[in-house]
Amino acid sequence: MQGSLLPSPRAVFALGFLGCLAAMGGALYLQHVVGLEPCPLCIFQRVAVIAAAVVLLIATLHGPRGAGMRVYAGLTLLACLAGAGIAIRHLWLQSLPADQVPTCGPGLDYMLDVFPLKEVLAEVLSGSGECAEVSWRFLGLTLPGWSLVVFAGLGALSLVQLLRPRRD
Repeated sequence: MQGSLLPSPRAVFALGFLGCLAAMGGALYLQHVVGLEPCPLCIFQRVAVIAAAVVLLIATLHGPRGAGMRVYAGLTLLACLAGAGIAIRHLWLQSLPADQVPTCGPGLDYMLDVFPLKEVLAEVLSGSGECAEVSWRFLGLTLPGWSLVVFAGLGALSLVQLLRPRRD
């Protein structure tokens, strides 16, 4: 780290992992304490956060340098891009006028029991009326807005790792 203002790669991965823990802790608090039930798009965003968290935890424990560090950063960035895409779709659904909101579909548990995974993914990503509901705001942002902030932050950390000078 001589001459660099950047923390070690392991510290950056650990910071990202802690960010994922905070995001999931907040989501679980809102679900189990406040009583907000997650819609299917919220659940998919949680999956993206968990995917990023798993990669970041492994990277933190492994402490790679060089190409290995970039592989972990790339995998984290992929999870963030997927999550950000879902969050943007969710925000778009929330911005629709009431007369353009899609009708509510069956629950995610039912769809997973009855339909093939490909159909479930297509149905969830097309959105439903329950995903367009805005039931909570903090500092003017809805939950998918905050998810997008989390994915942008994690993506920025991933880019720091991808673009850091090579010292391997």
